[in-house]
Order: sequence, then structure tokens, then C-alpha cells
Amino acid sequence: MIFNVSILKNITILYAEDEAALREITLNILRGFTKKQFVAENGAEGLELFKQNESEIDLIITDVNMPIMNGLEMIRQIKEINPNIPIIVATAFSNTEYLLEAIDIGVDKYVLKPIDMKKLLQLMSQSLLYHELKDLYIDNLTHLQNRNKLKKDLENTSEGLMAMINIDKFSTINDLFGETNGDKILVEFSDTLKKYFSKEEFILYRIEADKFLVVARDFNKDIQELYNLCKSFEDYIEEDPLYIDEHEIDLNVTIGLAKSETNDAYKYVQRVISYARRKFEPILIYNDSFNIQESFEENIKWIKKIKNGVKNDNFKGYFQPIVDTQTKEIYKYEALIRYIEDDGTVISPFFFLDIAKKAKLYPNIIKIMIKEAFNLIKNKNKRVAVNISFEDIASNTTMKYIYKIIEENKEFAHLLEFEILESEEISDFSEVFKFIEKVKKYNCNVGVDDFGAGYSNFNMLINLDISFVKIDGSLIKELDSSENQKIIVKTITEFSKKFGFKTVAEFVSNEKIYNQAKEIGVDYCQGYYFDTPLSYDEIN
Repeated sequence: MIFNVSILKNITILYAEDEAALREITLNILRGFTKKQFVAENGAEGLELFKQNESEIDLIITDVNMPIMNGLEMIRQIKEINPNIPIIVATAFSNTEYLLEAIDIGVDKYVLKPIDMKKLLQLMSQSLLYHELKDLYIDNLTHLQNRNKLKKDLENTSEGLMAMINIDKFSTINDLFGETNGDKILVEFSDTLKKYFSKEEFILYRIEADKFLVVARDFNKDIQELYNLCKSFEDYIEEDPLYIDEHEIDLNVTIGLAKSETNDAYKYVQRVISYARRKFEPILIYNDSFNIQESFEENIKWIKKIKNGVKNDNFKGYFQPIVDTQTKEIYKYEALIRYIEDDGTVISPFFFLDIAKKAKLYPNIIKIMIKEAFNLIKNKNKRVAVNISFEDIASNTTMKYIYKIIEENKEFAHLLEFEILESEEISDFSEVFKFIEKVKKYNCNVGVDDFGAGYSNFNMLINLDISFVKIDGSLIKELDSSENQKIIVKTITEFSKKFGFKTVAEFVSNEKIYNQAKEIGVDYCQGYYFDTPLSYDEIN
């Protein structure tokens, strides 16, 4: 009986046989049971095929007596490359003396000629134990070693020199080109890795969808030498686009390097690549001076404080005035979150807002801000603007809460405004359209915040039913000294007036900047020149 013969459909074989007739008959049968076949007419051809296609080949079937290089010599050299590859020897009864030699070099299965195909298929099925182990340790897409293999290898060594390579925003590439093309990009990318980092010097792993690891075989190699090679690879990737089915695809990568004698290199590359991303550095070598460990400890501390702060009412709204540029009279306030320590110390969101977002705790904060805004609106009759991100808008839970609290306070809703963060990545404008349409039914104004920060989409302003545009502070804070920034602010202002949007300049910190904003025609100004963010009790 042949067991699991259907699983042979998943394997690739190397078949070496010098007799043409036998080779053709056997090959025709094997084609019906296996996924792919590499065929050699002698041992030398077989060895070369194995070297070229090692990552694909799951099983070898070979004759013993062949010209140029016999099967045993081919096996001996292949076993030096991969001692675990399963090999089945096909030999005539008269050549059984070769079996002892075959066993010595690692062959544990043989089939006698003339080949009994049923017996051969059974032996192949039994060899699937290796195939299963290979699937466990080899990435099926790129044929690189995977995270399981890395974990096993790290257990067997204490020292390491390595580089982690991360494709930036790979999920966006999948969204743009589809997962099929995404897979092709990963294969092409891994092939490029193999060219830059030779298998004689490095071991390559694919450890996540878009993360790869390069480990030096020689720990004594200078880390600067690895850095130079990584820099060369990074330059090549960023300067030369990949071509997938005639599509030109640009990639960027972030690379972190580390070296350690105490089994910490992998931990360090994970840390330094995250640090490099935050610092917008394409490539960094781990250094203790980065204080990455302290950063992690600070994150853990703040996650705990945020959770407790939500329960214990430590978060409070502070409100910065936004004035009419012509009259300097307060038109409205922007609601800003603050964490109040038990001793009364007021903590800026700089220290906790990004952590709250990454820890999925930010929805609690936006709920607090809406509640605090309505408190000021209802009790002191002030107009208040609240920041809202696309992530908030895309969250059914957050939106359900916001719509509920607006409905409960609908007689005051005309004094509530929303500032959509333009610097946030908006992946579904239909959700934004629905949000604007719904809150406008309650007479809430909606604007775009941080406009001009990085890539700014003027077309977005036209398509969204907004009332105002807040110009990003990075353009305003040097308005009195930078002619280029003055031109950009003037362009945004004129564009906004043309389409009926009011404009707001933030970061107005002195009289010169205020005068420039007034001269350009900005409608409203906000900044320390007028006032700092105020607590509820400080507002009359």
C-alpha cells in the first residue's frame, strides 16, 4: 500500500539517471505525482542543478553508475552542502555492493532496478518527514530560513552579528498592487538580498511578512563592514525600482544592526530598528547610548498611568484661545488633553499621546475630550474645536460614543467643531464623508488640521465639505524669517479663500509672526503670543 502519495504533489525532486529510456519512463510517471522535477543525465549535472536550486529541492533520486561523476560522488558532495536532504538510490541487483558505501555517506533508502514504481512512490512518501521539517523551518514563498529556524539557531549560539531589514509601509504596497504582486515583490526582494549577502558569509531569514534578518557566519567580522554592505544594499533598493509585470515599484527600507557576545544581538536589532523608524534614520547600529531600554520602561510606566488616569479622572481638557486676526478677540478655543499628576503637575500630551495610540488606549482620550469640550460649551457658552483622527472616524465604537453625546447635547452642538488631522493617513475617504455629513446635521463645523505638514492634498480640501483649514505650525513658526514659508502660507490662504474656507494659523509666538499672518490674510490666529492653554477654571 502507498501511504500519503497525494502529498507528493507538493514536492520538487532532482532525478539523475544516465539511461535515456529508463529516465524518460520513470520521469513521465514522476511528473504525474510531483510538483516539479529537475533532471540530470550524470552526477556532475545533478550536483550543479542542486547547487542552483537547493532551496527548492525536497528529494533526490539517483542512479549509482553514471558517466563524468557517479551517483555516490554526487551524493557525497551534496551531503556536504545539505546533510539532511533525503536521497533514494536506484541500483541494479548486481551493484548492491555499492549500498554499503551509500549507507556510509548518508543514504538510507534504495530501490532496485528495474524500478518498481509503487515501491519508489512509497519510499518517496516515507521521506516526507524531511519535507514536513523543511516546511517548519523554510519560508514557502522566498525559500529563506524562517523565524522557527532562527529561534532554533539562536538557542545554539551566544554571540551574534546581524542586521534586520524592514521594507517600509509594505501593507500600503499590498493595498496598491494586490497581495499577488506583493508576494512577487517579496520574492524579488529576497533574490536581491541573496546577491548582496552571499551564503558563504551570511545566513538569511525571513522572520515576518516584510522583515528579513542577515546573520554573519563569522562573528569576528567588523560591524562597520556589515554596515557598509547594508548601506550599499539600501542605496540600491531606493535608487532602482523593482519591476513586477511591467509595474515600476519603489521601495524604501529601514535597517538596524547589532553585535553582541551575550546572545542579545537579535534583541538589539529589534530595538534599534524601531528607534531608527522613530528618528527617520534609514540605517542605524545599536548603541547603548540610545537609552532604548529606558524608553521601553517609560512606555510601560505611561501605559499603566494612562489606564489608571482614565479611571481616576487624571485627564483634563485645557483650552487654547483662537483669536480673530483683525480684532484679536477670542473666537473659539482648541481643546487639548493634559494629564494631571496627583500633586497637581500638568503633563503635556508629548509624553503620552503616541504611547496611548500605540497601546490602543487613545479612544478613551477622545471620549474624555468630547466630554470636556461640551462641559465648557454648556457652562461657559464657548465655541470649542476638538481634534479627531481618521482612526477615530474609522472606529465604530468611538463614533457611536461621539454621535450619542452630540445627540444628548444637540442644543449646544452648533458650538462644537472638529479638526481632522491632515497628517494622518486616510485610507477610506468615504468614512470621512459620512462623518462630516452626520455631524453637520447638528450644525457642527469641520476643518482640516495640520495642513501643510508633509504631503498636503489640495484636492482633499475641495472634495471634503469643510469650513476651515488650520495651517500647520511648522510653516507658521518661521513666517517672519522664511520667504519660502511665507509663499506656501500665502498659497494655502488664497486657495482657501477661493473655495470659501476660513484659515487658522497656529504657533503664532510673537508679534512679527502675527503681523505677517495678518498681512497675508489669515482669518484666525492661535499661539503663545495670545495665550497658553488654559484650564477650565481659568476661562471666564
